[in-house]
Amino acid sequence: MRIAVKLGTSTLTHETGRLNIRRVESISKILSDLKNEGHEIIIISSGAIAMGAGKLNLKEKPKDMPGKQAAASVGQCELMYTYDKLFSEYGHTVAQILVTADDFGHKDRFDNFRNTMQRLLDFSAIPVINENDTVSTNEIVIGDNDTLAALVSTAVEADILVLLSDIDGLYTSDPRKNRDAVLIPCVTSITDEIRKLAGGKGTEFGTGGMETKIKAAEICMEAGCEMIIANGSKPELLYDIVQGLPAGTRFRKE
Repeated sequence: MRIAVKLGTSTLTHETGRLNIRRVESISKILSDLKNEGHEIIIISSGAIAMGAGKLNLKEKPKDMPGKQAAASVGQCELMYTYDKLFSEYGHTVAQILVTADDFGHKDRFDNFRNTMQRLLDFSAIPVINENDTVSTNEIVIGDNDTLAALVSTAVEADILVLLSDIDGLYTSDPRKNRDAVLIPCVTSITDEIRKLAGGKGTEFGTGGMETKIKAAEICMEAGCEMIIANGSKPELLYDIVQGLPAGTRFRKE
């Protein structure tokens, strides 16, 4: 099975923007185990700007574009160092790919991206993909890694895309505000009612939210790729997801 996993900022870092070491170690161990089982693993990673801000001892994510790009350049180094170190401990090799929206809109660049991804998987490497925030401009403002994860997953024909975030899945209302909110286990069609359930962005350091996840689900479902939203604080759920067991909210077309 070809499994794409998007790691959100809230999953990778503490509220300070610093790396959540215990959680990232657990995720790396589980993904390595799934790869040992024979699955192909692709990681779409957020967190560069947040980790850069944390390493630079900034109290919040920079608001200006040069500040965001500077933080991203610092944080991306730490991200890849961490992934390389942790996956190497389990005998796996990671590869960094930084992309922009243009890479998906230009045929030659898209073909190059897809061919490189396929060859990396043939080499049994684990591609780690992020937006090229250091040189991008509009992507940081209007882009998000949920949509990026969906574009990557459909481009490489992944079987499943898992979005690990700070929430268990899609609820009937905001569970942070309504105790009676109920988790929706499966969505087979993105209706106006489903779209209305989406809110704004999540954490202070993150850029995504449920709205971007619903958008990602539409992209995946249209291409025949299942997508699951699950809580990144419970990385062991990845085992259940791969086995098709109930976990989070599963989006799949009937």
